[in-house]
Amino acid sequence: MTQYVYGKNTVKQLLKEEKKIYEVLLVEGLQDKEMNDLLHKRRVKVVMFTRKQMDKKFKEVRHQGVAALIDDYKTYDIDTILAAIPQGKTPLLVLLDGLEDPHNLGAILRSCDCAGVDGVILSKHRNVKLTPTVAKVSTGAIDTVKVAIVTNLVQTIKQLKEKGFWVVGADLCEAKDYREGHYDVPCVLVIGSEGFGISSLVRKNCDYCVKLPMMGKISSLNASVACGILLYQILHQRNPL
Repeated sequence: MTQYVYGKNTVKQLLKEEKKIYEVLLVEGLQDKEMNDLLHKRRVKVVMFTRKQMDKKFKEVRHQGVAALIDDYKTYDIDTILAAIPQGKTPLLVLLDGLEDPHNLGAILRSCDCAGVDGVILSKHRNVKLTPTVAKVSTGAIDTVKVAIVTNLVQTIKQLKEKGFWVVGADLCEAKDYREGHYDVPCVLVIGSEGFGISSLVRKNCDYCVKLPMMGKISSLNASVACGILLYQILHQRNPL
């Protein structure tokens, strides 16, 4: 099956990576030399739309005047993700428990790409899915970060523990400062939902939890912001200057 993704950066990234694109829709009069050069180089079919036609097709989506028709997003099983980790690299996975906002998922995928995360794990039932909005926010990371969609997060955690992974939850209750965590081992970072955090069963199966200090009046950070900070703390500990 196919689907449309939209946004200038998303489509440019697809063109640069030579991902299969069936057609690109452009708003008439769009001035973007880099986009035009990439389209000419790839010889992709281009269909011109008026702004009104584009808005009608994608309704309230912020398409930025460009969209591309591509195959559905690819997902992987856990074993495939683990097998793809380069030899000698300390594995790092991110598990998302109940995340609902596609903007958060897109931002997390982008951070995961930047921080060298090996894979992201989503629940089949209680997580936002891979959507065009996720793709747009991820600016291409939806294609560079391997994503697994599993039926049971707790069972997946137990299986990863058997393979030598330590599971670290991001939570405020009964948690140590994030700088006290030990991340130089195969690690699964667990990020909970925007409103409720990590579910009780998932938290019970974490080896320990870490928290970010809140110095102001706000009690928590956005899920994607917290994830980005924690990923770079892990990167810092594993690769100190």
